[in-house]
Amino acid sequence: MTLLPKLIVVSALVLTPFIQAADSSALQQALNNPVRSDANKARDIYRHPLETLSFFEVTPKSTVVEISPGSGWYTEILAPLLSAEGKYYAAHHPANSTSDYSKRTLAAFKEKLASNDVYKNVVLTEFSPVPGQQVAPAGSADVVLTFRNLHNWYMQKGEQGMVDAFKSFYDALKPGGVLGVVEHRLPEAKKGNDWLKSGYFPQSLAIELAEKAGFKLEASSEINANPKDTADHPGGVWTLPPTLSQKEQDKDKYLAIGESDRMTLKFRKPDTH
Repeated sequence: MTLLPKLIVVSALVLTPFIQAADSSALQQALNNPVRSDANKARDIYRHPLETLSFFEVTPKSTVVEISPGSGWYTEILAPLLSAEGKYYAAHHPANSTSDYSKRTLAAFKEKLASNDVYKNVVLTEFSPVPGQQVAPAGSADVVLTFRNLHNWYMQKGEQGMVDAFKSFYDALKPGGVLGVVEHRLPEAKKGNDWLKSGYFPQSLAIELAEKAGFKLEASSEINANPKDTADHPGGVWTLPPTLSQKEQDKDKYLAIGESDRMTLKFRKPDTH
């Protein structure tokens, strides 16, 4: 009578590595999808998409919301990964935005979605750091992701805007769901300086504001760390590749540093059941 429960436990333990291997294989296939541009693939050495998405528990069956996807760097990975069994919401700039930059980038993103059948199942929604934004149906998402965006929201709306943003992510997630954050990391020792326009963000403040919205920090990773980045460049984070805002001035120096040092944080929406 006691054998069956033990067998079930053993089976679960044996199956887990196979499940993880299958998810990793699907992620690798998405990374190799021909829809990805060569320029975007070249940045994998800095952005570590396989390791990052695995850390954030993204699988082919996940419902994923990407916040502020920009030109669609991660869209080229997530759309093919989730097209068959998952769901991908891309929460881009609001359609009624008055910002020329927002209008231009949203139009370019829509053109991207229309350019290939691999994007046919992408659901376009809206996000801005204001109260009451619905980035996806409430309680529908397994994972909410955002990459290198916190500094923009903070510059727009300050701490309250950040909390409002995190609350909209919290509302979209299922209980037990994951919020994955990657952001340019400001060294804590530099918090007293004028860092607001640098493009970098203090990790301690990111954690504090996410927790104010109800999240619990579960883990952090150094997947996207770059110890060569001193975060004190003349043009802020945009001095480094891929932007290289200083153009030819000290270009070799900044190419040798590479892309920014980044925090990688995994938050969890508490499961109240």
